[in-house]
Amino acid sequence: MAKLMPLIFTVFSTQIVMADERPNILLILGDDMGFADIGPFGSEIETPTLDELASEGLKFTNFRATPVCSVSRSEILTGANNIQVGLAAFDYAVYPDAEGKPGYEGYLTDNAVTIAQLLQDAGYNTYTTGKWHLGHPTRNTGKGPQSWGFDRSYGIYVGGSNHWNQEVMLPDEKDPATAEAVEKGQIPKISQEEFHEDDRLVTRPDGVYSNDLYTSKMIEYLEGGRGSGKPFFAYMAFTTAHFPIQAPAELIDKYYEMYLELGYEGLREKRYDTLIKHGVISPSSKYHDGKEDNSDNLVVPWSSLSDEQQKYQAKIMATYAAMIDSQDQHIKKLFDYLDSIGELDNTLIIYLTDNGPEGTDFRGKLSNPLLSKWVEANFDQSLKAIGSADALWQIGTTWANSTTGVLTFWKAYVSEGGVRVPFMIKPPLGYEFAHLGQSTNAVTSIKDVPMTILDYAGVQADGPRYDAPNMVKPSGVSMRDFVEGKQNYVRNEDQWVAFELFGNTYVIKGNHKAVRIRTGMFGSGEWHLYDIVADPGETTPIEEQFPGKLEQLKKIYQGYADEMGIVPVAEDWNPWTVVGK
Repeated sequence: MAKLMPLIFTVFSTQIVMADERPNILLILGDDMGFADIGPFGSEIETPTLDELASEGLKFTNFRATPVCSVSRSEILTGANNIQVGLAAFDYAVYPDAEGKPGYEGYLTDNAVTIAQLLQDAGYNTYTTGKWHLGHPTRNTGKGPQSWGFDRSYGIYVGGSNHWNQEVMLPDEKDPATAEAVEKGQIPKISQEEFHEDDRLVTRPDGVYSNDLYTSKMIEYLEGGRGSGKPFFAYMAFTTAHFPIQAPAELIDKYYEMYLELGYEGLREKRYDTLIKHGVISPSSKYHDGKEDNSDNLVVPWSSLSDEQQKYQAKIMATYAAMIDSQDQHIKKLFDYLDSIGELDNTLIIYLTDNGPEGTDFRGKLSNPLLSKWVEANFDQSLKAIGSADALWQIGTTWANSTTGVLTFWKAYVSEGGVRVPFMIKPPLGYEFAHLGQSTNAVTSIKDVPMTILDYAGVQADGPRYDAPNMVKPSGVSMRDFVEGKQNYVRNEDQWVAFELFGNTYVIKGNHKAVRIRTGMFGSGEWHLYDIVADPGETTPIEEQFPGKLEQLKKIYQGYADEMGIVPVAEDWNPWTVVGK
């Protein structure tokens, strides 16, 4: 048990309660957003709240999550390797040979310990709203937030839903009615997504935008716990900007003309320039359009679209931007609430996104036939409807490529476009802070986030919860000493990170990254070596210059794969063909 800090007396209304001086913790997670999608990382999208957070905090420009939502969530709440806690598989696309294998359950397994449990044990109030995606107890696939240390919770167990109502985001063959329709060769109807509050089924209010819904619930929980005198851990898991691409109309209108003028190439070039301007990448970083990395022509030129298609695409991107704009506004709403009750200054604030932008499309090689037919049959395809509850769109492959500015590939890939995401941290007032308003390219992993949170809370990742056989201890490291200027790195050369998903793999050791993308996911199938600080776009392989370094990293990966029991994936397997099954 952590040593508690001194207590003081505070008056709330007519009651006297003991107030704990330990810092509150606010963990904010954006969903399916590109590396350059917020202002501090070079975006043209208006995010003044996050701009201010960057000016008062520290932004990490060489930070990696994992390529997909649930897998990142497993690591951010446990600090462990995904395969050790059941998330070697992405629940929407499981490789057939991996089904039933240890570590490939697709939900958080009982050998895990979450930071919510540890903080709850240490006397914190614990709350989460939004997207869970670590277990679905009504389907007997894992557990909900209440079983993992959260006092209050509200939201969805799955990867996403309609942002305006209770409809699902895609046809799920685990749903009996959907499975029956597919078996009969029919296109499924739109079904209703399950919403849960404190792991009990509830009805979602219709017509309330998701950012507003989840932020309001979080404020409700925070207000309800004020009188306890305890610090809080608030895990704010937005579902923006995950598809379906939907947003308030007035915000969409603000961006439409700009994207119509910029087009795909114009946006990527603009963001490349602003990434340099904001100090996120070096001026020597090589620009590339993303096309040379995709021999199968996954990325298309803006000029290949008709005028009508360009209007559609501009509005889709404008809606995506509006989702992020709205998210920023609701983060401000949360900050304003904390400020009004005098808790903002005593709060550790962390912002990041879970993976890169969604590159799946309704047409082409990154599409799923069932999903495409379902959308065409059930949703309004008109230009006017884009952004509303009646329309369901994704940003698609080429906009996803544009959002990262310089990176390669997008969500689902272990290339930098899939895993390098914005990360910012602001310590509580009064704590040592050596990097106010600065940025750093220190190598950092999403596994390091929970260890940093525990460090600031004065809680150790040990004790009775880890005593049972096979319980997994975290492998993340705390960033706190770096943030406070006590060391000049987060991870040293020996603290490498290895990862695998869908048979694609990487190892990062210092500034070097060895990476392999299978041909079934439109990669070369070969290992390549990059200096990810000098070359964040992974444009210039350096294995011929440093063959020994590549072999060293490949050997590290093989040792990791053997230890973890990673299931090999066939070279030609395409995960998009099994989404929803």
